[in-house]
This record gives sequence, structure tokens and C-alpha cells, in this order.
Amino acid sequence: MERSEIHSVEASPGSYGKWNPNSILGGALVILAGVFLFYVIPNYINLPPFMQNPLLSPRFLPQLAGWIVLVLAALLLIEGLLNPPEREEAEALRAGVPLLRQGLMVAAGVVYVLFFEQLGAIGSGVLASVLLFLASNLRNPWVYALAIAFPVVVSLLFVHVLNVPLPIGTLWE
Repeated sequence: MERSEIHSVEASPGSYGKWNPNSILGGALVILAGVFLFYVIPNYINLPPFMQNPLLSPRFLPQLAGWIVLVLAALLLIEGLLNPPEREEAEALRAGVPLLRQGLMVAAGVVYVLFFEQLGAIGSGVLASVLLFLASNLRNPWVYALAIAFPVVVSLLFVHVLNVPLPIGTLWE
């Protein structure tokens, strides 16, 4: 190959090339969704012996969510391979976000996952929502009422309408 041909195969300095954040994240999510759909759901979600309506199956919503994630991840992977983002665009998106805001967003996810059993669905949801609202730099105190109301309403809907048992929390028992 000549020098000009080698240079045309490589990525330009302003772009990521074939292995960019979109293609890497899309590929990782395709793999995770595949494992979820073809290993976790069949092996760990049992079907009742007499299922009259497949929409009421305990596998229906996890399969639906898994297929949606799989399709969206595949689209992200394809988009990343065919149209890689420019480095400047990605760096410009991240440049204005303070580290405290990023830390609060990560902390919200960690709090929700780690304290789900101890604080219950409502307690961990309220705490995670408050952290996300703080990360969004919202200053109106009335908006923080949504941080309480939204997790309470969603949890009560899951428990009383959809009949999905959610933990109350070991701290409250």
C-alpha cells in the first residue's frame, strides 16, 4: 500500500474512526441485551403452568424491554460505525458539565441500586430523585416536591395497580 492509501484508511484527526463511543456503547449494550434475552429470562423467570393470556406472563415486560434495548443498541452501533461523531462535538458536550454534577448523577444511580432494599422503593427513589434534581441545578423549592411525589406515585402504581411487589425497606420495618 502506498502512503496515501494508508492515510485514507486511518481516521482523520477530528474523528474517532470505527471504534468511537457510540459503536463501543452500542456493541456492549447489544451483548448485554442478548445475554438478558437469551439467558437470564429463559433461565430465571418461570412461567405459570396455565397461562391464558401471554400479555399477563411474567416474561412479557422483561422480553419487551430487552428487545427494545437490543434494537436501540443495534441502531446506536450501526450509527456509530457508519457515521462516527467528531471529537470536537463530544468534547464540547462534556466541557461545560462540572464534575460535581456528573458525580451527583452517578451518586443517584448508586444510591438507588445500593439502598433499594434498605430504604425501599419509595425511599431510594426519593433520595435518587433529589440527587438528580440537585445535579440539574434546579433552584425552585416547589420542583423538589416532584422529587417526593413522583417516586411515591410510581411505586404505589406498581404495587396497587400492576401488583408488582416492591420492597418497603428494612429501615422502616
